[in-house]
Amino acid sequence: MASENTPAERREITVRRAPKYVPFLILGGIVGMIVAAVVAYGLPGDASYEPSSVFGFFMVLFGAGGVVLGAIVALLLDRLSVKRTQSAVVEAVPETGPDSASDDETGPGGQAGGRS
Repeated sequence: MASENTPAERREITVRRAPKYVPFLILGGIVGMIVAAVVAYGLPGDASYEPSSVFGFFMVLFGAGGVVLGAIVALLLDRLSVKRTQSAVVEAVPETGPDSASDDETGPGGQAGGRS
C-alpha cells in the first residue's frame, strides 16, 4: 500500500499537431513525375529525341524538385504548428497489477466478489 501514500507526479507538456514528412515527400515526387509526363508527352519537342527518353530525363529532374518542394511545404506547416501549441498538465497514474483487487471489489471479510 506504499503506492497510495506517494503523491502523483504532475508535469506540464506541450501538445501540437506536427505533419508527417514522408507523405509530403512522396506526394511531391509523384507531382513532379506527373509534370515530367506532361512536359515530355504533351509539348512538341525535337524529333531527334524519343519522348520516353525525354520523360526519363525530366522525371529525374522534376521528381527531385517535387520532393524538395514537398519538404519545404512540410517544414512550413511544421513551423505553423509550433505557433499553435497548447500546454496541458499530465499526472502519472500508478500501475496496478491484474491480480490485485481494488477496495471496491473486496467484499466483507476481505474476499473479492462479496457483493450480493
